[in-house]
Amino acid sequence: MPRYHPLLVALHWLLAVMILVALIMGGTVLKGTPNSDPAKVTALMQHMSAGIAILALMVIRLLVRLRSAKPPPADIGYTLLNMLGVAMHYALYLAVFAMGISGIVTANIAGLPEIVFFGADFPLPENFRDIQARAVHGVISKLLWLLIALHVAAGLYHQLVRKDGLFARMWFGRGA
Repeated sequence: MPRYHPLLVALHWLLAVMILVALIMGGTVLKGTPNSDPAKVTALMQHMSAGIAILALMVIRLLVRLRSAKPPPADIGYTLLNMLGVAMHYALYLAVFAMGISGIVTANIAGLPEIVFFGADFPLPENFRDIQARAVHGVISKLLWLLIALHVAAGLYHQLVRKDGLFARMWFGRGA
């Protein structure tokens, strides 16, 4: 079976872990820590650094994907489902990029780069609720969770029900 470029495979799995960690951290640690807590700055630094790294790696992944040979799209015999599978991958890319961009916009509006990365001696905003980009960031996080769940479910369907070996395309090894 033809496989994706090894760099794409490595980036896929690295980004999968990084995105899950960033989503969990944003939805638990950051959400549960008041802005008045000094530990919030450290948590924001970790979350923002991860978000920037994810965005950079996504750009690299997109460039490698556009410039490398790739297997043909999966064909399960149903045109609509085949199109849905392709659309799902585009939606994942779009959601991750939108998540990163909305995070950057939120951070800039709240003055976070100066506080978090450059040690500015002023407090975090009382909250982020009034920042529209933060609301968008939250909505995209829920959408991203849904897209990830559907992506994993589709992968499990291919691996366990169809047993078509599709998973091997996004794993390490020699191509056919």
